[in-house]
Amino acid sequence: MSRLSRRRALGAVAATAAAGALAAGTAQPAAAHGRPRPPAPLPQAHAHNDYEHPRPLLDALDHGFGSVEADIWLVDGQLLVAHDAVDLDPARTLEALYLDPLLARVRAHRGAVHRGWGQDFQLLIDIKTPGDATYRELSQRLRPYRSVFSSATPGRVHTRAVTAVISGDRAARAPMEAERVRYAFYDGRPEDLGSGAPASFVPLISANWTSLFSWPGTGPFPAAQRDVLHRYVGAAHAAGQRVRFWATPDVPGPARDAVWSELLAAGVDHLNTDDLPGLAAFLRARGGGA
Repeated sequence: MSRLSRRRALGAVAATAAAGALAAGTAQPAAAHGRPRPPAPLPQAHAHNDYEHPRPLLDALDHGFGSVEADIWLVDGQLLVAHDAVDLDPARTLEALYLDPLLARVRAHRGAVHRGWGQDFQLLIDIKTPGDATYRELSQRLRPYRSVFSSATPGRVHTRAVTAVISGDRAARAPMEAERVRYAFYDGRPEDLGSGAPASFVPLISANWTSLFSWPGTGPFPAAQRDVLHRYVGAAHAAGQRVRFWATPDVPGPARDAVWSELLAAGVDHLNTDDLPGLAAFLRARGGGA
């Protein structure tokens, strides 16, 4: 399926899910004066490849998501947002799609991404070009936004409205570790779990679901695999780290719901999806919303 066809398919899924939410009474009621009431934030909702939605960042925020993902490429000194090189567009910079809108929103909401929300919002930045050079450029680009981004200094983390977490090319780790004042944090992998890397540097542990588990959501979840999942999450939480899996089933239906239900039961912190209304409806039906 082409990328354009995939976007159209996601749009159809979104329309169907939105209609279902209205029918089920899970959509947010209108506020006074006919304006839609902002949805309660969903800390566990993570927008995978968020920039592929018609309104990057804004669509996810309108559904209450607490985390979004942006892939970046260093091209002629600019940080461009795209999944593949063929999709690069000089107008789609990290600043235009994410940094400037987040800054404006935090200012408008008096220090929060979601109005009245007491948690930090996660911007997961996936580096597609060589990590050392790309991160060094990114570090400089984040500094003008220091008023809204969480930072780390030796022995202390300063939490602000938005926390940037760096994923993708692993060569970004060395320049990050060398910074005395850092406006981003590192997305760990399973090998970082129990390695002694502090949560002040590695607050998130991400893994490919299919690399650790063979269960696709059909039939019972094998007890041995459920035990591995719970121990994995427990170990991360004991170290003060959050957990995310990518490549979980994302086709609407019972298999996806079954996997998401097991992730929630295990305490996984971020559920990964391309289907914004689908995950929002799933979480709200189960009491989600901060």
